[in-house]
Amino acid sequence: MSETLDLHKFEDLSPFEIKDELIKLAQKESRASTLPYLNAGRGNPNWIATKAREVFFFLGQFAITEAQRDRNEPQVGLAGMPQGPGSYHRLMAYCANAESTNPAAATLASVVDFAIQKFDFNADDFVLELTDSIIGDHYPMPDRCLVHNEQIVHEYLMWAMCAGHRPDAKFDIYAVEGGTAAMCYIFKALKNQRLLNAGDTIALGTPIFTPYLEMPELEDYSLNVVHVSSEEEDHFQLTDEDLEALADPKVKALFLVNPGNPSSVAISPDVLKRLVSFVKTRRPDLIILTDDVYGTFVPNFESVMAHLPENTIGVYSYSKYFGCTGWRLGTILVAEDNIFDKMIAEAPAETKAVVEARYKTLTPDPSTLKFIDRIVADSRDVALNHTAGLSLPQQVMMTLFSLVEMMDEDKAYQALCMSILEHRFTELVEGMGIEVPDNPLYDRYYGIIDFEFWLRKYVGEEVVDWIKENVHPLDISFKLAQDHGIVLLNGSGFDAPNWSARVSFANLDDDAYRKIGRAVRAVATGYVQSYRASKGLPIHG
Repeated sequence: MSETLDLHKFEDLSPFEIKDELIKLAQKESRASTLPYLNAGRGNPNWIATKAREVFFFLGQFAITEAQRDRNEPQVGLAGMPQGPGSYHRLMAYCANAESTNPAAATLASVVDFAIQKFDFNADDFVLELTDSIIGDHYPMPDRCLVHNEQIVHEYLMWAMCAGHRPDAKFDIYAVEGGTAAMCYIFKALKNQRLLNAGDTIALGTPIFTPYLEMPELEDYSLNVVHVSSEEEDHFQLTDEDLEALADPKVKALFLVNPGNPSSVAISPDVLKRLVSFVKTRRPDLIILTDDVYGTFVPNFESVMAHLPENTIGVYSYSKYFGCTGWRLGTILVAEDNIFDKMIAEAPAETKAVVEARYKTLTPDPSTLKFIDRIVADSRDVALNHTAGLSLPQQVMMTLFSLVEMMDEDKAYQALCMSILEHRFTELVEGMGIEVPDNPLYDRYYGIIDFEFWLRKYVGEEVVDWIKENVHPLDISFKLAQDHGIVLLNGSGFDAPNWSARVSFANLDDDAYRKIGRAVRAVATGYVQSYRASKGLPIHG
């Protein structure tokens, strides 16, 4: 394809836009040959968590009966609203009556009792939150997160993000429409609070999820960016030299995805220790955003948030672990004791006056409005703050996913998810014919196939130099699509090495990955053969 298509016109496109062209080419090749069409470009998992979903739909049926108790006009399909008094006992009776025919009944009863006992909930109040919310007959109140849901999600996230090191801190949680919304809301709020201004500098831990590269460049933010890169040669870990780049006070913030996307490697305990020491001794004012959506695929994962809660805005999405990208379930976390509130309070008087005027319609004293609540207000452009918040049925789903996972003391679901990814990774590596050392910090959700790294290791520097001089970086992804019917995203779009591609181990059947590995090997072999031909050497030497 590099002989007939000008790849330069794609250089400024996001890999998620380039993928549309790759899909067309791969599907065309698949139709014209016996090759299967294999799209390993997106991270949507091809499994789902079933228990919480079964409970959700069963709970919905009970909630309808609760609404009909208040008022019932079956001829026209109109009912009242669920009521609290006695709702727990009615739920237990409903579950007991259905246990013999619906396994979700027993699960719902045990989930509700587990939550009541663990969090010391009033039984009727908790059941009312579930029934009224799944019906969706009210605006979210409180707007940030429902009362019971916030406590449950907080405890779940202390495992998902902080299993290896639980912080001595309490976090306020804003339930949002997935990690996507979290990113948008945080960027907007940091700008509106004048914590990040046009012309300011932020650091990105690269390679990184593409939108983190693209959003700072938008006219909305106009931020300067320095890249602190974690290379494969360093096991995708930040070095002391990388940390030193953060010493410049012009660097206002550090944005991380941990474990990485596309590297899928978590920050090591040693690097975390050095980062914590660095921030506490040299940059206590450093704003940190950590996006930890893949932390559940690393046993005993430790978030930066766990070690530096005062400095950190946490982002987590339920999408990948529970196979629920369509549900749009995410969270923003900010510690109750944080530098953001302090920085807002200590801003120059002129800045404070401008910022506080933004929220004068919400409270008589805007200076008391916490940063997390400003994020909520800004997410609805302040004027629509009264309708802010994640939809209530979504919050019920979040509650149920969290509770079912907490009840899984043996972490059988987590173990199975990780084993699926590990098997697919092994299939790909064996198809490529390479050896990859084991790394307990690698979650195997994605992989960077770095042609430069592996060709240097197996065939030498001269071949690598020739490829860099004669092959367009996008040629790898386009060759895989046109010649093999395979879609992998270009690594350069994540600020990974130019001659690399990202593969997702989450979204295809197991047997696809050995085929992908063989195709990658075939493309690499083709480059080596072209190099040898250019030097007058035997192609198969």
